[in-house]
Amino acid sequence: MRFIDFNLHPDLLEGIEASNYETATPVQEQVIPAILEGKDLIASAQTGTGKTAAFLLPVIHRLMLNHTDGRIGALIIVPTRELAVQISQHLEGLSYFTHISSVAVYGGNDAQNFVSEKKALQAGADIIICTPGRMIAHLNMGYVSFKNLQFLVLDEADRMLDMGFQDDINRIIKAVPEKRQTLLFSATMPPRIRALAKNILKDPVEINIAIARPPEKIIQKAFVVYEQQKAGLIKYLLKTVPHKSALIFCGSKQLVKQLTRSLKQNKFNAEEMHSDLAQELGSSPVYKPRSHKNNGSRPNNGKRFYRRPRRT
Repeated sequence: MRFIDFNLHPDLLEGIEASNYETATPVQEQVIPAILEGKDLIASAQTGTGKTAAFLLPVIHRLMLNHTDGRIGALIIVPTRELAVQISQHLEGLSYFTHISSVAVYGGNDAQNFVSEKKALQAGADIIICTPGRMIAHLNMGYVSFKNLQFLVLDEADRMLDMGFQDDINRIIKAVPEKRQTLLFSATMPPRIRALAKNILKDPVEINIAIARPPEKIIQKAFVVYEQQKAGLIKYLLKTVPHKSALIFCGSKQLVKQLTRSLKQNKFNAEEMHSDLAQELGSSPVYKPRSHKNNGSRPNNGKRFYRRPRRT
């Protein structure tokens, strides 16, 4: 199914075309029509299935048709600042040719960013992408108004509950209108996600996307070792398995620091990335700015809140 078949707003279709989107993924084929019809939704879908565009596109479309300046129209709650930034950038690209404004609200940055977030919230950005704790901090200040909110989106809800955000989520839900469209996305559906969905969703459409198998070229192996043997195994694999680069995940930032230090001591060219480092993307050891051609894509000018003029 092509995106043009969803009958989305022409200005939004320009952003879709500039993002090189042509054919919808299975989750998009099922989710987009349900949201366009105004139904609550609970969807089981993992990262990589196209779920972000699946909820961004219909939300942008419907906000464009029922737009009110100076009012927050949609709130997207996510578990981490990294995901908030990712969705914000995705949103910026898709909505570039529209009048929709947005802001990412997340912790771990300086006081100046908090002030910028406050101004955006007071001005009423159309779409807010936030982490629960940071939004609670703004709510406690008393200047956030959700009285005209149309959409509430919970992305990676299972991760948020695992990270202990249940109380924060409940607090935010109490601050938004009962008359709204609620969309819940989760990679897994344990009982507590079902309980949350039952409390916040009204007659929802349920969508389950099967977990896709990895491509045949990807080889998966498992090594059963004791904790103290892991560093030695990693060094052995890096020395013996041909590779151009390697990405290693650890269970905590302390383990990241320890492993990086150990690898450097053994003459490996290793860098660490964790939440103790500066939060700006440009400081990441794996981040390289992308060049932008004159093809309608929007260069990253560092601004996180923007409002585009309406077309006449």
